[in-house]
Amino acid sequence: MADHSRVRIVIRGVRPEIECGRFPVKRTVGEDVEVEADVFADGHDAIMCVLRHRHGDEAQWEQTPMEPLVNDHWQGRFVVSRAGSYVYTLSAWIDHFGAWSRDLKKRVAAGQDISIDLAIGSNLLKLAASRASGDDARALNEAAGSLTADLALSDSLAAIAGRYPIHEHPANYKVLVVTVDRERARFSAWYEMFPRSAAAEPGRHGTFKDCERWIPHIEKMGFNVLYFPPIHPIGTTHRKGRNNSPRAEAGDPGSPWAIGGAEGGHKSIHPALGTLEDFRRLLRVAGESGIEIALDLAYQSSPDHPYLKEHPEWFRGRPDGTVQYAENPPKKYEDIHPFDFESEHWQSLWNELKSIVEFWIEQGVRIFRVDNPHTKPFAFWEWMLGDLKKKHPDLLFLSEAFTRPNIMYHLARLGFTQSYTYFTWRNTKTELEEYFTELTRPPVSDFFRPNVWPNTPDILHAYLQEGGRPAFMIRLILAATLSASYGIYGPAFELQENTPKGEDTEEYLESEKYEIKYRNMSDPSSLRGLISRVNAIRLENASLQSNRRLEFHRVDNPGIIGYSKRTAENENVIVTVVNLDWRNTQSGFIELPLDEFGIDPGHPYTVKDLLTGASYTWQGPRNYIELRPGEIPAHILRLDD
Repeated sequence: MADHSRVRIVIRGVRPEIECGRFPVKRTVGEDVEVEADVFADGHDAIMCVLRHRHGDEAQWEQTPMEPLVNDHWQGRFVVSRAGSYVYTLSAWIDHFGAWSRDLKKRVAAGQDISIDLAIGSNLLKLAASRASGDDARALNEAAGSLTADLALSDSLAAIAGRYPIHEHPANYKVLVVTVDRERARFSAWYEMFPRSAAAEPGRHGTFKDCERWIPHIEKMGFNVLYFPPIHPIGTTHRKGRNNSPRAEAGDPGSPWAIGGAEGGHKSIHPALGTLEDFRRLLRVAGESGIEIALDLAYQSSPDHPYLKEHPEWFRGRPDGTVQYAENPPKKYEDIHPFDFESEHWQSLWNELKSIVEFWIEQGVRIFRVDNPHTKPFAFWEWMLGDLKKKHPDLLFLSEAFTRPNIMYHLARLGFTQSYTYFTWRNTKTELEEYFTELTRPPVSDFFRPNVWPNTPDILHAYLQEGGRPAFMIRLILAATLSASYGIYGPAFELQENTPKGEDTEEYLESEKYEIKYRNMSDPSSLRGLISRVNAIRLENASLQSNRRLEFHRVDNPGIIGYSKRTAENENVIVTVVNLDWRNTQSGFIELPLDEFGIDPGHPYTVKDLLTGASYTWQGPRNYIELRPGEIPAHILRLDD
């Protein structure tokens, strides 16, 4: 029979493991990978189990002993210290020396004859010595030659023998993969703006040089990613006018997502924004302030894109001889043509689309927000993202796929670094608690990194339309404290723009997607002060820089939500309490698990409101809160013992 028939150990229920190892687990540099599994054998023999791991470009495995917990459940961990890919597996075998030592101790305690047992132990020590060298080999051979009960049961001998286990018929688990990204994949604050609206005075098309003037403003508010919608030439054929009118008037700039014109396509810059060198300079200026620029990656073309003439085979024709435009019936987007991924020429299309990303990588871009990835083949994303990240492990890709959960999650498994979420449509206490519990617990948290947005150029939720300034404050604080990564459609959010195009719509009236906006960012009604404070709190408190250990707490009022985040050793404990009712003052009692926080419930402790600077002395787990939406509708509390 095959040798594996002599393997007596079962390894099952390994976590984390995504779909039987089909997809990698995700971590960021410096995080640990905590591995658990059920490991057991027949009979009563002792077992040894180790966690083996290495970086993908290293040949030598590192080995970490796993610890038995209860009911044959084992746990171990290792730290990922650099970007790229790590691999890990489990190996387990019968611990013959451990089983012998355990049973010998029982026999000695029972006063039994152990002469045969000592002889068996001597043979085991000789076998271990054959695997050792130097002082360890000499010590093991000497012990084998003069083994006594006291020596056999000594901790020093067990420690030496344990370094040279007898690996007879081990059980080896399959090799699993961890994708390790840089820190910004875990902790980021995004600010979205249209560069064409960056001019210092109304009536002028903004430029990259105008955007440089915005960098100090964005830096002071604490954002570290500046995201631009497409910066490419815009087509004129079927150009959309103001408020998405099917007919553009003279001077209407068109939608940036209608990519391509006489000036070029996806590898070109809209001439009114500036030159490629202007863009590279903006990257440098932003980088000096700790801000990265993210570009929109929209795989579609206007009717005027050079691809239509050079590669008509990449597009789908219609029976009337025209090219299929984008549709989401009854909506029509005549200014946009999707690529035909079922074309016989799909390979050349794939290579060209990847070359677009490679071009912008050469300019210095490392973050891409991907438009509607759920409308392109999964196989394409797995191929392209995998290939690019092998060469550039520092790349980050944000998936903008507001679609069904299975598809959103599958795109994350395929390689997208972060993902938009349903946060915008989760507004009640129950909705928020259920959704963020799902997002921050395995298995979802092992592959899906949420990036939550209160608003986008496409989405103005009814909560913001109706609630005005208090609603904007509430959603900002929720986004920034529930998730380690969040973003805002910046100028519109700062100035609380909330006028919809009509009833029962999330479209903005006079949407910036179809026109150039001028805004007075010195407007005293701006939320920049609160935004700056919230982002500073995030930067100063490590617990808010991760989605681990998010826990919701009971508040005896459905209008108030309370939750905490904390670091592993409770060095930093933050409790956030938010009034979800933008109309009315709400009050109630919050209950906190003080033992989990390392706080003695029998003694008073201090909580400091990081939003206002006020400090309070609390006693016990249950304390009173009152929040007025017209002032500050939340507490962000740091707990000090």
